[in-house]
Amino acid sequence: MMKKVIITGASGMLGKAVLQECLEHSEIVKVLIINRKSIGVSHDKLEELILKDFSGIELEREHLKGYDACFYCMGVSAVGMNEETYVNITYNITKMFADVLFDINPNIVFNYISGAGTDTSESGKVMWARVKGKTENYILNKGFKKALMFRPGLIIPEKGTKSRTGWLNTTYTIMSPLFPLLKKSSSITTSTNIGLAMINSLLVDANSKYLSNKEINLLAKKEVV
Repeated sequence: MMKKVIITGASGMLGKAVLQECLEHSEIVKVLIINRKSIGVSHDKLEELILKDFSGIELEREHLKGYDACFYCMGVSAVGMNEETYVNITYNITKMFADVLFDINPNIVFNYISGAGTDTSESGKVMWARVKGKTENYILNKGFKKALMFRPGLIIPEKGTKSRTGWLNTTYTIMSPLFPLLKKSSSITTSTNIGLAMINSLLVDANSKYLSNKEINLLAKKEVV
């Protein structure tokens, strides 16, 4: 069951973690990462597509053919961002990406990194949650063979992965002595488990479309969620 996958957002903490697990996994034979700039990683399995403007994804259709899954890890924090800009990055660009992939191959598996607290009613007071919910709804209603919404809460970084957000890295440093204890909780996940769960979504069935930390941890062990 050799698989080929596309990863977006490989410059971020979760994208890097997913990429690392894919490169190490025997079932994944090819990885295409799509970034605005090179992340400087070289590997026999890896191909990198530099796309400075993701709205031009339609022009890259040939690069996207022949893949089994897309692990969509690209995202930004809503802190200090107005709703129009956040909608464009979080919803509009994701929609364009999903539209192109579905047109090329509706049987592709589309996994989307969302977040705990996402609002699928699209009518709540929290801006980022509404927008993430709208994005989730669009992907799930698109018609992909399988689409999973990853909604991680507290994530413990592993294998050298770091957030691009300075205050978050400081928080992780302060909390690091507690990591061994925190990992024992099913309500907390790790960057490694998110990567493994992404891969295992291609290998085992998942009954739930929404994966919290608990479900992510189960899927990372190939347990049905």
